[in-house]
Amino acid sequence: MRIRSRVPPGLRLVLGILLIIGGIFGFLPVLGFWMIPLGVAVASLDVVPVWRRLTGRAPRR
Repeated sequence: MRIRSRVPPGLRLVLGILLIIGGIFGFLPVLGFWMIPLGVAVASLDVVPVWRRLTGRAPRR
């Protein structure tokens, strides 16, 4: 995934949270409710258990 390698980890989480917050204001003309699932997807790239479940990798030992 390109976004995982090009964007720093902390910035991905902040970007995801901002997208979720923007999605809450979906009734406004520019923002939309589509931003909520996109924000969750971007923020989940930094949460290791979610990323491992999506990629199907076993936990490291």
